[in-house]
Amino acid sequence: MAGTLLIGSRRYSSWSLRGWLAVKLAKLDVDEKVIALKGGGKTTEIHALSPNKLVPYLQHDGAHVWESLAICEYCAEYEPGLWPQDRVVRAHARSISAQMHAGFRPIRQNCPMDVERVPSPLAEISEDLAKDVALLSETLEGALLRSGTATPYLFGDSLTVADCMYAPVAIRIHTYQLDVDPAVKTWVQTLLAHPLMQEWYALAVAEPAEWRLSYEDK
Repeated sequence: MAGTLLIGSRRYSSWSLRGWLAVKLAKLDVDEKVIALKGGGKTTEIHALSPNKLVPYLQHDGAHVWESLAICEYCAEYEPGLWPQDRVVRAHARSISAQMHAGFRPIRQNCPMDVERVPSPLAEISEDLAKDVALLSETLEGALLRSGTATPYLFGDSLTVADCMYAPVAIRIHTYQLDVDPAVKTWVQTLLAHPLMQEWYALAVAEPAEWRLSYEDK
């Protein structure tokens, strides 16, 4: 192996999913090391392994890369198709990817990622969460309909960094049945059916039962 990708429990670790997808799409030769997350910042095992004490963390061919978006950028050096070729479209893709990295806090706080949770709507949606979901829908719709006709993925016929960054949100939309535009719902279905997403789900289900957290721990 040319390196190692450190990730957290696949059932819950949204940031790990982003980096993992990019590494897979770039076909980097790495070994995957999975740390069972304990929730609430209690996973101290990561502190000795990762420079920012978080996952994911990529070591590859002499490079040390942390933060999901940085890992995605690194992977795009090996697989340029991870960004759209057109300069203007690429700027759009980079902007919404950074927006995901820095924003959508109400969705993160109220809709934790859990790939095995039975889909069901939230009992109550606050005003802040409703506004955040509306912004999310508008953001994704703008990418999908950029050319005038909805594309399978956010910027065309194949996955880009933008899809990697929003993949955990697709899971959240599905799990919590969030109210988004029909084009966004179709994108969610398409993305979740992608072989890499199916592989992530299968690996998550196969993780030890003792790695599962109660909702109070998240």
